Amino acid sequence: MKITFHGGAKSVTGSNYLFEAGGLRIVVDCGMFQGSRYNDELNYEPFPYDAKTVDFVFITHSHVDHMGRLPKMYREGFRGTVYGSEPTLGIIEIALPDTLGHIVREAAEASVPPLWDDQDMEKVISLFRGVRYREPVKLNEQVSFELYNSCHILGSSVVVFTVSEEGQTRRVAFSGDMGNPPSILLKDIDYPTGLDYTTVEAAYGSRFHEARTARREMLLDIIRRGHKLGGTIMVPSFAVERTQEFLLELDHLFEAGELPDMPVFVDSPLAINITNMYSQFSRYFNEHATKLLSDSGGLFQFPWLRVTPTVEESKAINTVPGPKMVIAGSGMSTGGRILHHERRYLPDPGSTILFIGYQVSGSLGRRIRDKEPVVRIMGEDVPVKCHVYSLGAYSAHADQDGLVEYCRNAGQGGTLKRVFVVQGEDEGVTALAGRIAKELGTEAVIPEAGQTIELS
Repeated sequence: MKITFHGGAKSVTGSNYLFEAGGLRIVVDCGMFQGSRYNDELNYEPFPYDAKTVDFVFITHSHVDHMGRLPKMYREGFRGTVYGSEPTLGIIEIALPDTLGHIVREAAEASVPPLWDDQDMEKVISLFRGVRYREPVKLNEQVSFELYNSCHILGSSVVVFTVSEEGQTRRVAFSGDMGNPPSILLKDIDYPTGLDYTTVEAAYGSRFHEARTARREMLLDIIRRGHKLGGTIMVPSFAVERTQEFLLELDHLFEAGELPDMPVFVDSPLAINITNMYSQFSRYFNEHATKLLSDSGGLFQFPWLRVTPTVEESKAINTVPGPKMVIAGSGMSTGGRILHHERRYLPDPGSTILFIGYQVSGSLGRRIRDKEPVVRIMGEDVPVKCHVYSLGAYSAHADQDGLVEYCRNAGQGGTLKRVFVVQGEDEGVTALAGRIAKELGTEAVIPEAGQTIELS
């Protein structure tokens, strides 16, 4: 039994692990690398294993850095089953063509071979098999699995394999991304216990979020300041979960009369489509969201909200005088309609940009968040003169305390031999590994890219 770390080792994005156990070759996550031109080039490299020999692929959740190379996996010969939770695979069916279609178009415009085509996307989707949380599934006589709710986004999962071989039974988990509960939408984390080995992500491995009580006041202060300035409040937001939770938070503030009147635009066709399909998976919601769905006749039916699915409607936002708010993807400003708004409003001292999600190193969002004076957008140098804010407490990622809590629960009822700290920058993985070893007394390993580790 062994794990090879092909993506996510000392890297936040590109999650991709080869798990070999019980005579099976299993890939967990098949994500795209994001954040820089170098990372873009990594996506074009062949997988470091023969995709034709992979029996199963597991997707922990529907963000592109965990599922974005699925069509490439099919193109290189994979024909097995793709497992994930029902919401995860349902969202991917919508998100995959929208998120990745532009890559195919850009390749055609640049006259370079595409990573995949529409047929690859359609064919890999045909291999999907969705399962519910805590539904045990046998892969063969030696290996079975269950999914546990990680509360990161709708359908996000910790994948726990139970492997019986050589007279021993061991439990091996892949955390995916851990959530930041309590969630406005989702049920709390369902921590797996009795694990022998687990990965743990470290996006916020060296950081601590603001207190929940403080984040509301901070958000109110930022929006009120932006409204008083009379400009545009830009919110780069991931189409899946961040947008939906942020809308619910705004509705609470509008309903309470704590926010001044202004139009709020969701300028993301993908976010609009994802939002419309959320009600299909209401059994995954917590009691609050379920009641809202029942009382209002549907989620996100807010009188103050305007959606702009078409290009013409998106362009018309520019004609609406401020103050106004625009929520658009992508969450790290690596593409999408937010780029057009940033190009227009970043130079405006009367405007504001608010980051509510993780910004990977090298991404445009990270450079803006770090207040670089000039950034390059669509071939133009754009000065950053607007007000820049970031609220970590709105991130869907657990902070260091939350990640240690996951590991503490993982060791209950068993012997946690090793924790593999992944999906973080150097500072994050080093800080988290050090705390796990010191506080829990468990060996914490920071794998190298391409490293294979035997599990005894």
